Amino acid sequence: MARLEGKTALITGGGNGIGKAAAIRFAAEGSQIIVADFNLDAGEDVAQEIRRLGGEAKAVSGDVGDESSVRQMVDVGIAAFGKIDVLLNSAGGGSTRDGAVTDLELDEFWRTIRVDLYGTLLCCRMVIPEMVKSGGGSIINISSLRAVIGTQGADAYTASKGGVLAMTRAIAMQWAENGIRANVMAPGVVLTERVSAFIKKDNPVYQKSLLGPSDPIDVANLALYLASDESRKVTGAVMRLDGGASIY
Repeated sequence: MARLEGKTALITGGGNGIGKAAAIRFAAEGSQIIVADFNLDAGEDVAQEIRRLGGEAKAVSGDVGDESSVRQMVDVGIAAFGKIDVLLNSAGGGSTRDGAVTDLELDEFWRTIRVDLYGTLLCCRMVIPEMVKSGGGSIINISSLRAVIGTQGADAYTASKGGVLAMTRAIAMQWAENGIRANVMAPGVVLTERVSAFIKKDNPVYQKSLLGPSDPIDVANLALYLASDESRKVTGAVMRLDGGASIY
């Protein structure tokens, strides 16, 4: 049997990068996919690819930082497939406007918090009651290696991802009795299309990571484990995926 047979997964940021890789990977393992993305065209492209490969998918437009948008996103998914067993909060990311607390633009701080931390909170807030109704589920939030070790130059992103890490542990404690697991992936550098545009082979990150930067499929494979029943006794965990960078 496929590892996610009979499950429905809501993946935010599913139109590109890690979210796209996870959507296609989950579908290949039997999951119905709700592809949520701010860019509906990108989400629909992924949903069409899943359907072309024989899977089931529904694309939905969603701004994870807007409460009514998240509510609609969840409602559309429930209407399409009847339940949500897996939530992968992949939407978000930093920007080149980030920096040290003394230098970064404050509107960039609030933008990052709104998408990365508040957006994760809203999606969990809306999906958890649906998981309770159906007897449980798996929440997979994406933090960052920056939230686990000390780094420089992206303090807004670090703060938001540190909040995601702490909040996920709290969710794991509060909802375990309802059969809901909550875990965190903490990737290092992931070579999405956006990141690959400015991280070249001579970048020091290649020397700092023993196994090199990750590809989106590497993160998707870890997410697959956390979504599946293979990880049924794993909750509140912070899983680093950094090619060994944190022990460099």
